[in-house]
Amino acid sequence: VIEKNVDPETMLLPYLRKKLRLTGTKYGCGGGGCGACTVMISRYNPITNRIRHHPANACLIPICSLYGTAVTTVEGIGSTHTRIHPVQERIAKCHGTQCGFCTPGMVMSIYTLLRNHPEPTLDQLTDALGGNLCRCTGYRPIIDACKTFCETSGCCQSKENGVCCLDQGINGLPEFEEGSKTSPKLFAEEEFLPLDPTQELIFPPELMIMAEKQPQRTRVFGSERMMWFSPVTLKELLEFKFKYPQAPVIMGNTSVGPQVKFKGVFHPVIISPDRIEELSVVNHTHNGLTLGAGLSLAQVKDILADVVQKLPEEKTQTYHALLKHLGTLAGSQIRNMASLGGHIISRHPDSDLNPILAVGNCTLNLLSKGKWCSVFLHVPLNCFFQLEFVSAFRQAQRQENALAIVNSGMRVFFGEGHGIIRELSISYGGVGPATICAKNSCQKLIGRHWNEEMLDTACRLVLEEVSLSGSAPGGKVEFKRTLIISFLFKFYLEVSQILKKMDPVHYPSLADKYESALEDLHSKHHCSTLKYQHMGPKQHPEDPIGHPIMHLSGVKHATGEAIYCDDMPPVDQELFLTFVTSSRAHAKIMSIDLSEALSMPGVVDVITAEHLSDVNSFCFFTEAEEFLATDKVFCVGQLVCAVLADSEVQAKRAAKQVKIVYQDLEPLILTIEEAIQHNSFFEPERKLEYGNVDEAFKVVDQILEGEIHMGGQEHFYMETQSMLVVPKGEDQEMDVYVSTQFPKYIQDIVASTLKLPANKVMCHVKRVGGAFGGKAFKTGVFAAVTAFAANKHGRAVRCVLERGEDMLITGGRHPYLGKYKAGFMNDGRILALDMEHYSNAGNSLDESLLVIEMGLLKMDNAYKFPNLRCRGWACRTNLPSNTAFRGFGFPQAGLITESCIMEVAAKCGLSPEKVRMINMYKEIDQTPYKQEINAKNLIQCWRECMAVSSYSLRKAAVEKFNAENYWKKKGLAMVPLKYPVGLGSRAAGQAAALVHIYLDGSVLVTHGGIEMGQGVHTKMIQVVSRELGMPISNVHLRGTSTETVPNANVSGGSVVADLNGLAVKDACQTLLKRLKPIISKNPKGTWKDWNSVSSRGYESDINWEKGEGHPFEYFVYGAACSEVEIDCLTGDHKVIEMLLTVDCIEGAFIQGMGLYTIEELNYSPQGVLHTRGPDQYKIPAICDTPTEFHISLLPPSENSNTLYSSKGLGESGVFLGCSVFFAIHDAVSAARRERGLHGPLSLNSPLTPEKIRMACEDKFTKMIPRDEPGSCVPWNVPI
Repeated sequence: VIEKNVDPETMLLPYLRKKLRLTGTKYGCGGGGCGACTVMISRYNPITNRIRHHPANACLIPICSLYGTAVTTVEGIGSTHTRIHPVQERIAKCHGTQCGFCTPGMVMSIYTLLRNHPEPTLDQLTDALGGNLCRCTGYRPIIDACKTFCETSGCCQSKENGVCCLDQGINGLPEFEEGSKTSPKLFAEEEFLPLDPTQELIFPPELMIMAEKQPQRTRVFGSERMMWFSPVTLKELLEFKFKYPQAPVIMGNTSVGPQVKFKGVFHPVIISPDRIEELSVVNHTHNGLTLGAGLSLAQVKDILADVVQKLPEEKTQTYHALLKHLGTLAGSQIRNMASLGGHIISRHPDSDLNPILAVGNCTLNLLSKGKWCSVFLHVPLNCFFQLEFVSAFRQAQRQENALAIVNSGMRVFFGEGHGIIRELSISYGGVGPATICAKNSCQKLIGRHWNEEMLDTACRLVLEEVSLSGSAPGGKVEFKRTLIISFLFKFYLEVSQILKKMDPVHYPSLADKYESALEDLHSKHHCSTLKYQHMGPKQHPEDPIGHPIMHLSGVKHATGEAIYCDDMPPVDQELFLTFVTSSRAHAKIMSIDLSEALSMPGVVDVITAEHLSDVNSFCFFTEAEEFLATDKVFCVGQLVCAVLADSEVQAKRAAKQVKIVYQDLEPLILTIEEAIQHNSFFEPERKLEYGNVDEAFKVVDQILEGEIHMGGQEHFYMETQSMLVVPKGEDQEMDVYVSTQFPKYIQDIVASTLKLPANKVMCHVKRVGGAFGGKAFKTGVFAAVTAFAANKHGRAVRCVLERGEDMLITGGRHPYLGKYKAGFMNDGRILALDMEHYSNAGNSLDESLLVIEMGLLKMDNAYKFPNLRCRGWACRTNLPSNTAFRGFGFPQAGLITESCIMEVAAKCGLSPEKVRMINMYKEIDQTPYKQEINAKNLIQCWRECMAVSSYSLRKAAVEKFNAENYWKKKGLAMVPLKYPVGLGSRAAGQAAALVHIYLDGSVLVTHGGIEMGQGVHTKMIQVVSRELGMPISNVHLRGTSTETVPNANVSGGSVVADLNGLAVKDACQTLLKRLKPIISKNPKGTWKDWNSVSSRGYESDINWEKGEGHPFEYFVYGAACSEVEIDCLTGDHKVIEMLLTVDCIEGAFIQGMGLYTIEELNYSPQGVLHTRGPDQYKIPAICDTPTEFHISLLPPSENSNTLYSSKGLGESGVFLGCSVFFAIHDAVSAARRERGLHGPLSLNSPLTPEKIRMACEDKFTKMIPRDEPGSCVPWNVPI
């Protein structure tokens, strides 16, 4: 590619997508945090004659930095038109793709690894994928696909007693069902295309010749706004820096890039010294290692790994400490882009390396010509051998690819006098504006003996010196203070243990119970067993039902050929729309000045509420939703106006120039507690009552009252909100291409806004890159404004939200406050339960009332409460409106009920499992809303989970571990599941399908369901194949459109395949009836020789006045057993083993695990969302998957009223993630009991490292200073 007009502001990602139309590389976050835009960069070094391949985030790479490089995208390695690459084939056939939006990035990360290591280890694979996020699969099938490239594929690589994990069933037990016809594999590895490294793309010879023959000269690129200089000598670099002292020096753009994108920083001059050889120097000297500042962090990691293998461990302690943190620092893409010098200089507040470099006596060599530039880093060897110790510590929200909350480097050197400190260095990151060295404390400790007394003094000195304000950025202040001294204690234990081994006479031995504090918590090797059902001998071999059919678009996901909304080519004269949002949570708009925005180049219009006038709202439920703010704003992120311009860049620049003057209003209500205080609720209150609660309270043995708070959750679908609206030019017709779960709603809201009948507006959805409930009602507002702009100007308009905008505007799962009063007998039977549910609805109603209703109807979970009263309120607050999210109220309501069960068990002195069992539904029973159920499968799931997990043996092993270990604890929890499937009303339980049979025998199917990763289109083709008795290859499905199937319901609630499948089945049977006379005349003919619309649904309803009805069609049952291990000193946790028995599976479970543990939304006291991207908001990554993951399904029910005995499992599994929450609760309880804390334990969700650590109270949590309430303004408020 020769680009003559290079703009230094252009990044590789938009260049690939907009200029070259290579749309396989996706936009996921724009900040290098999700991996969706991963490409392979290849560079040739003419001096070493070596080619280096590495992964990189295209969203952060300026195209100016790519002169002379080869960029390989997902399209380049294989396609369906030529041949697909083995990586693409395996990830598709191993079911490692669902919505498919993250798949090209995953493919490129694996591909790049295989170019460097054709037979990688499992560690290398998990490391390579550490920078890629997936919200659908739960990672297990992706790991399975990767394992096929390993020498020991499919195995956990951890053979105990010489027995492989795959040979011993689950926990060494045989399969739990005698004679069960199951298989442990979904694919046959021997059928995969072989990986042949000789067939890979070569580095372009012309680039190689150019690198060798062209003289090295300074490159200069410029545009109207920016200049880019790329010097080739240190002398030139210093001259440029002297001439432009404010210009940043960038190598990988991993620090400056996000500042420019997210903080609005602009640099008119950029200096990029990426070709200066001296900056990549590596010199081994007798006393250490000299590294060029231009080396990437990945190169530094490889260099250090090589050195530590050649030298004695005692000489390379600093190197080991650096390697430890380089292994978890960012993802592989960022490590390969970020430079050592850039990291040291720019990551000063939270650098993982700087504290180690500071204590390791490393020196940074600088060159100057008026302005300093880092050139070399010298990392010395540890010269004092056995008397010198260096260690590193860090704790983050997620184990890998997350900025540290606190990190530390520590070094001690002893004199000859038996453990007397001669030198001591302690440095911390994350607790100030730069790395903080506790110099004074260290000075005062020199000459002291290394003992408990010294430790106590050291903790107090360090806490005094490394002080942290109560309003410090990032919050978690008390947690950070605790980590400061917890790390110091860990260092004390580490050194003490080594000293004891060296000289057992003079040094006291560590208590055995303390040794576990030094052991690593995290195992990288993953092992999973999943049992799949075999088909019966009577089933026709061509019948696809029950077979593990690959996702219809699986291969296209993997090759980048699957087209999402923003992959559609631009329409002639297309405009781009971007929204301007409120910066205040509750304020009056005094004025809006659009003049500067309208005067900017490329700007066509700014749409305001005044333009929309009488169509500025739409009512779907009981309350109209306003599109653009009129005179007041009610949350930060509320839409105020929309800028329309010729390009995305121009629209976003102009949006920043819209000037809005506000006047703050009172009250500002952010939390549920504040809403209760101000009586701020949406009407009406919902109530469910069964039995006589008040009378039952009079006869019980004990009564307890409690409450639990549960935070919200961001959808974090990989594809952000996207749409393209195209006016057709005649008859006022409008085509809306949009990423939504609810095309009918989009059609209705757009038609209303344009004052058109619905038949003039057609909504089309090919596929959605993840949704989870977040692409229904809010999407309609964006579509209405975009369609209004398109209609006003008669031009196509595209609108695609950036990740930060999406997270700010769209809301997510409702935070909940649950209060309960339980009356129970001493044997654990709960006879009376009185509950109150409060949800934080945000500033408008959206679906909040439905969420409250579903929470009430499902709050009983698996338990029969003979006397029950539950009331629910949706709180009106000054936050963005929360909306539907996978599970729809049940993950919150179920957690409240399970917390009550836990507390009852603690009061009775019984195990939670015993109390769960005694209160469980018993076969034929009745729910609180008087719907009959048969809980036989619930009991079966519970018993099988108990048996297969060897629960009692495992419990004994956990208790033994806890008795032997003081600073590490294990926890075990088992949680049952009864999930009612259905949407609560007859209208919502309908579906429609259209089936065409053409004269050549081929079939076209369309239906009302949306493909968003769950494979509904694949399932519909399976239904047609079975019903019409034809091969899958004869059937095609085009997508979903209001043009072919009208009035379809929202796709959600785990019923999409159920309802649409029944409609497709009906349609096929109707066609067969019509064709029966023709077929009977030629029974041996084909469909070509022989050669419609149908609706079908579930009957369901609920009467809220009476609190009874038949709201659900059927119930999904299950049970989950989780075992975790926690580090009591840091709050870190790891899921050791997970076992699911379900009547779903892992994607929902991992999402639920994130909900209950690490996914934490942070708002400022002014209502501003802090967590606006993957840098701040952590969803589970590949490092968070359980070390062992075992899943089994119940056999199909013979009397099922569902489609081919299938059940909707997409929603139910989210709740089972709370088994991890309660396993952590169990581990924390064990720690507290050992420390003499026997009172009731109340833990809120999510159970982050902060909450775990602070609940494990000990001498360190008591030692830290505490801030008086009201003495400072906190950085964040708990929502």
